[in-house]
Amino acid sequence: MKNYCTLYIVRHGETEWNVQGRLQGHHDIPLNKTGQKQAEELGKILDKVKFAKSFSSDLLRAKETAEIILLKKKIAVETTKLLRERFFGKFEGRLWREDKEYQKLLKDFENLSKEEKKVRKPYPDMESDEDLMNRLIPFLREVAVAYPGKNVLIATHGGVVRIFLNHLGCDLKYGSVGNTAYAKVLSDGVDFIVKETFGVLKKLPG
Repeated sequence: MKNYCTLYIVRHGETEWNVQGRLQGHHDIPLNKTGQKQAEELGKILDKVKFAKSFSSDLLRAKETAEIILLKKKIAVETTKLLRERFFGKFEGRLWREDKEYQKLLKDFENLSKEEKKVRKPYPDMESDEDLMNRLIPFLREVAVAYPGKNVLIATHGGVVRIFLNHLGCDLKYGSVGNTAYAKVLSDGVDFIVKETFGVLKKLPG
């Protein structure tokens, strides 16, 4: 039996830009009061989990979420740009549901095959799914190797969680990963096994 690291990969709580429907990307938007309460509730759900370490996106909404979850556990949160949301380029800050240019790009992108989606950029200065995974997966593998048999909290963003789960064989659409949703994933530093999800509108692969 392999000595797996257990990764709890969490999306941040709600922000005002979430409420407004704005693309946040790399913009540094804090949690709103609802987001803070969501993080507190998730902290209660994960209260019995003994975390050895916590990593977070360096963006405030993710860092705040991790800090609130771990408040009683006295565990410091280490931040990294590798866990940031997808970079949306010129579309950051826009109301994505009302933006006709973005909606057309999104529709065209959704009509691509799974393989095309991995490498194609919806817009030239956006990150592709492959770009995102090229910075995320090596980081997660390093964490898994460093913490075998341990639980590690990873606080990140909705797009990161969704694209990672799709990489593992899921088929999630935009909006499938709610605020403070998480995926419990086992890893030996090479492979990833999805054991559980919370707040994710999906069926596990297979």
